[in-house]
Amino acid sequence: MAQHFSLAACDAVGFDLDHTLCRYNLPESAPLIYNSFAQFLVKEKGYDKELLTVTPEDWDFCCKGLALDLEEGNFIKLADNGTVLRASHGTRMTTPEALAHQYGGKPWKHFPGDVGPAGRSGKYYFYDNYFDLPGALLCARVVDSLTKQNNGQKTFDFWKDIVAGIQHNYKMSAFKENCGIYFPEIKRDPGRYLHTCPESVKKWLRRLKHAGKVLLLITSSHSDYCRLLCEHVLGNDFTDLFDIVITNALKPGFFSHLPSQRPFWTLENDEEQEALPSLEKPGWYSQGNAVHLYELLKKMTGRNEPKVVYFGDSMHSDIFPARHYSNWETVLILEELRGDRDGKSEESEPLEKKGKYEGPKAKPLNTLSKKWGSFFIDSVPGLENTEDSLVHTWSCKRISTYSTIAIPSIEAIAELPLDYKFSRFSSSNSKTAGYYPKPPLILSNNETLKTK
Repeated sequence: MAQHFSLAACDAVGFDLDHTLCRYNLPESAPLIYNSFAQFLVKEKGYDKELLTVTPEDWDFCCKGLALDLEEGNFIKLADNGTVLRASHGTRMTTPEALAHQYGGKPWKHFPGDVGPAGRSGKYYFYDNYFDLPGALLCARVVDSLTKQNNGQKTFDFWKDIVAGIQHNYKMSAFKENCGIYFPEIKRDPGRYLHTCPESVKKWLRRLKHAGKVLLLITSSHSDYCRLLCEHVLGNDFTDLFDIVITNALKPGFFSHLPSQRPFWTLENDEEQEALPSLEKPGWYSQGNAVHLYELLKKMTGRNEPKVVYFGDSMHSDIFPARHYSNWETVLILEELRGDRDGKSEESEPLEKKGKYEGPKAKPLNTLSKKWGSFFIDSVPGLENTEDSLVHTWSCKRISTYSTIAIPSIEAIAELPLDYKFSRFSSSNSKTAGYYPKPPLILSNNETLKTK
């Protein structure tokens, strides 16, 4: 494989929307997401009202890459070989002694391995994006609450109530019907929760279009919410930027499912109308599959094997499936590259608006967690401060395995020429080669890890 990657060599450029083209103001959006679930659990399912009160310190629990054992109520941070680096029961961190006793330095029982998706099953859930993370804090506090109420409860069955909360707040009709808390609040004050797209990014999208690239928007958000987001962050003429818009894409199934399992649907007034046997022309669609999309791209580009690159923020929904099932190039949007430097966030445009959900400000979710340590590397329990103590996390390993490159935001590359040659992640390059503009500080400071 070539050691470099260039957008100029791609025929089609695809984008996820949430946390990719559309950046959220994390200290505002996180409490809103948390509240949407907490209010439902307390009011509809009878959970403890303490769940409604969150302190600024509570947000330090949030860290991408954690797995939740749904039955035991334990959160797990994995090393690249599947062993457990840190754990907690609810929000209570597990001591090194208890960690050694419980997990014994062996791969975690649900470890998905190097190949295959970071599955989400009835037994565990991986938290890998900013929309998920407030739910991690809520679930941890639910475990705390149930453990306290039920004298050290050992097994848990709350996940069905979390799923019901998702359905209540985020079902397909929720935006139109003003269900729950989330959509009504985003509609009321989008500027509080969303960053507008920098002019440099809009110009970059037009440059890609003028260079003859087919531009795709593929989002799991529903059509009506997608429209609100795009109009706010890109402007009312956003549809001129994209040749094909696919909403309610239900990723990762968009990439992994057969066309017969997941046809494209036409839309009218943001409502699904008719299932299509194939995709024949550009336009705005719902659901669908990567196989039929690729057939259309062949026609549009006149190439037998058009080269596609896809930008996304979720390893589970975007990067892994696009690479594994469709063999697309992948660009991971990794905001930890903004926040990992000395634990300081580079969040821009702080919004100091007063409103219904003011409350204490959340720690920006892309900054270092004191409880969980770095997203990228950590010490092996029991070997702290020894030569072999530091290892890559499983999340870090997946970045270099399935991403072509990783960038903090699209804005970071928007003013580069389209033929700029990025160093890519590959077995022949160093493990940090694909990070642009530079690797996370913690990886740069631990050079010996690069060759392991």
